Amino acid sequence: MKKTLERYAHSMKQVRTNTPEIEQLHTEQLKHEIANLVQKIELLSASQRKLLGQGLGSCSMEELHQIDNKLERSLKKIRARKDQLFSKEVEQLKAKEQLLLEANKKLIQKSGANQWQLPLRLGGALSGSQNRQSLHVETDLFIGLPETRCS
Repeated sequence: MKKTLERYAHSMKQVRTNTPEIEQLHTEQLKHEIANLVQKIELLSASQRKLLGQGLGSCSMEELHQIDNKLERSLKKIRARKDQLFSKEVEQLKAKEQLLLEANKKLIQKSGANQWQLPLRLGGALSGSQNRQSLHVETDLFIGLPETRCS
């Protein structure tokens, strides 16, 4: 037990003496990492400005083509994702439509009405009232200049 305590004390003594060297090495690594991150941020912000159309005057034709290609690829990805979302939404709406049609059939069966009688009754009432209204339509359209209509 005594030997274990002595080894522990000895190792702690070594750690305490090596600590400033380790800390200095660690701070240098952090400084290097910070410098790399700052450089990456600058490159990304410059790239972002170019993609937004700012500062394109200093770009070569090759750079402009690369930016154009990158924007086209991004647009294709966005359109594909949009199509995917719309397709999914259409599928969901079709499923909802089927559920509503089934619920409608159940309600028609509960009410005791024939499935074909109800739409005919509603359709006949609507078309009859529409026919009466369409016969008596008046318009205020005139052909010619406005001065000739007034006199």
